[in-house]
Amino acid sequence: MRAIIQRVSEARVRIGDEIVGEIGRGLLVLLGVAKSDTAEQARWLADKAVSLRIFNDDEGKMNRDVAEIGGAILVVSQFTLYGDCSKGRRPSFIEAAPPETAIPLYEAFINGIKAHGIPTVTGRFGAMMQVELINDGPVTLILESK
Repeated sequence: MRAIIQRVSEARVRIGDEIVGEIGRGLLVLLGVAKSDTAEQARWLADKAVSLRIFNDDEGKMNRDVAEIGGAILVVSQFTLYGDCSKGRRPSFIEAAPPETAIPLYEAFINGIKAHGIPTVTGRFGAMMQVELINDGPVTLILESK
């Protein structure tokens, strides 16, 4: 499981003209699921994302996590995180999990975040979405499950 974590001052996801998920200060998580991923990895990655101390304290040091700043998390599925561009010009997505595998793990990740009491909104799995964000910092991290 792979996640791109972006610290944001605001973010939203649209499908057509409809805003389906929107947050103020917090984290935008772009989540990719591999064929070999497990529910245990989804829970581990959710715990890791929630506990990242990437928000500034009163001294300007990254010492606070999303709960400590009263933030929220927007989770957007993104199978293209498993795009392999090493050969040719068209990415291969052979390592990305098919929907029947990915959806339960995507939901396990979301439930893992919600278990921490963090306000959580999502995009819509499998839909064509437009993601808007203001990256705060900018701070962008890549997490991979163990």
